[in-house]
Amino acid sequence: MAKKAQSSGSLDSLSIAELQAEIRRRTGTLASLQRKRERAAKKLAEIDALIAQHGGSVRGAGTRASNAISLVDAMQKVLRGKTMGVSEVADAVRASGYVTTSPNFRVIVNQTFIKHKKIFKRIGRGQYTVS
Repeated sequence: MAKKAQSSGSLDSLSIAELQAEIRRRTGTLASLQRKRERAAKKLAEIDALIAQHGGSVRGAGTRASNAISLVDAMQKVLRGKTMGVSEVADAVRASGYVTTSPNFRVIVNQTFIKHKKIFKRIGRGQYTVS
């Protein structure tokens, strides 16, 4: 036997006055949530400022590094005429002035080697050069 659809949560059985009251209730809830979010954002900005004041940085707060050349280009410059390991390349790229905020920069360098097989040639386990 098929079950009847319950209309307890349905708005089609409400009068216009009840619908208007529901709209006012939901609008008030939305405004309340927006005010609560604004207060929380203000507190977060104050905490970020304190962290910066003490010499720290906040992850994901728009502090992405900007470099004049891409990582691939920086790796090519470092590897030109040499064979190096992943960690050596990561250190050499940083030493050449490439700026990164990544805590796992060595992993990113390794992924770049894997992704750009036409540019970088794998000589042996963990050893690469420029093609």
